Amino acid sequence: MKILILTHRVPFPQNGGYAIVVCNTIKGLIVLGHDVSLVSLDAQTYGGGSHERDELQDKIQYTSYKINISVSMVDAMVNLFRKKSNNVDRFYDPEFEKLLVRELKRDDYDIIQFEGLFVTPYLAAVRKVSKAKLIYRSHNIEHQVWERLAEQKSDLFKKWYLRMVAKRIKDYELQQLNNFDAIAVFTAEDKATIISYGTTIPVEIIPVGIDLTTYKPDFSKTEFPSLFFLGSLDWLPNREGIEWFIDNFHKDLTEGDLRVKFYVAGHNIPERFDDYEVMGKIFIQGEVDDAFEFVNSKAIMIVPLLSSGGMRVKIVEGMAMQKCIISTSLGAEGINFTNGENILIANDQDEFYQAIERCITDEDFCKSVGLNARKLVERQHDVNKVAKELVEFYETLSAALV
Repeated sequence: MKILILTHRVPFPQNGGYAIVVCNTIKGLIVLGHDVSLVSLDAQTYGGGSHERDELQDKIQYTSYKINISVSMVDAMVNLFRKKSNNVDRFYDPEFEKLLVRELKRDDYDIIQFEGLFVTPYLAAVRKVSKAKLIYRSHNIEHQVWERLAEQKSDLFKKWYLRMVAKRIKDYELQQLNNFDAIAVFTAEDKATIISYGTTIPVEIIPVGIDLTTYKPDFSKTEFPSLFFLGSLDWLPNREGIEWFIDNFHKDLTEGDLRVKFYVAGHNIPERFDDYEVMGKIFIQGEVDDAFEFVNSKAIMIVPLLSSGGMRVKIVEGMAMQKCIISTSLGAEGINFTNGENILIANDQDEFYQAIERCITDEDFCKSVGLNARKLVERQHDVNKVAKELVEFYETLSAALV
């Protein structure tokens, strides 16, 4: 098949969940012999400009278009009185739409896959000029992310504002769902939610797939005990979660009985996080040169996610690296885990404390959890298996619509 992938950000380098999912999907489709093109918005907020060249680009037709999605103070104020969602609208650019239409007139595609909500403003234009089957891959239920963020806020203005954002996104999101030919989701929870909104088109669960050959655990490099967090802090749920964790455990880690070093790494970490750093105990490292080396060097991964949805790619990656992971139930959503066997689930401060205490005092237990986690990923998240499931979904859809 000839397949076009549309993304709202450039997935190179492959240093975040969105980019990893997109690129691994492309790799899996190429291995199966499909012809893949990628058209990406190069959004300024996500580091628009020069990007590292990825060898994957040599195997596909790739086009990117720079777009400024920054929001001025004036825009923010005006947005308070609009009914539409500026979070989505800022990704619309008429010049990019023209570029996309030219691409679709030049080539006939069998499948066009929209990666997430922020490329859906181009759906109507695509539908007009292409006979391809249009697939929406929902990386999460976007408005749920904002609803859950609102729930965590005690400040009444922030709570009101986030609820307003959530409502506008929800109104838009629900309008779009039935405009596609089918929807792919990562989790059963997201499928149930989408169907509950009256969606009448096919909805299929296709889990996150990763290239297992790139994940090579090496315990000879691991500092035990050690805790770590790895993730982008320009994504609000990540920042909220890690702030909650550090605020609640700063004293335990620096003065209390949790005798373990804690490392925070990832891109776009706010400068104010430097205030959390304590020499020899809490390390705010920022973006690391080699994420695999960083993960190999640490023992216990924490995912204190309090909001969001979908499937967390970083957990799947951590499992592939045989890490013992402590996560909230929400963070592990969509993964067919067994608590205490291939991950530890902690949903409040006491549960996190108990889980950390057990892990830092029992290295053999940590290794066994990590080993079981790797086995789980091999069974359910190998990109070659997942890509086949996605193609079967495409083929079933095509046959049903003929």
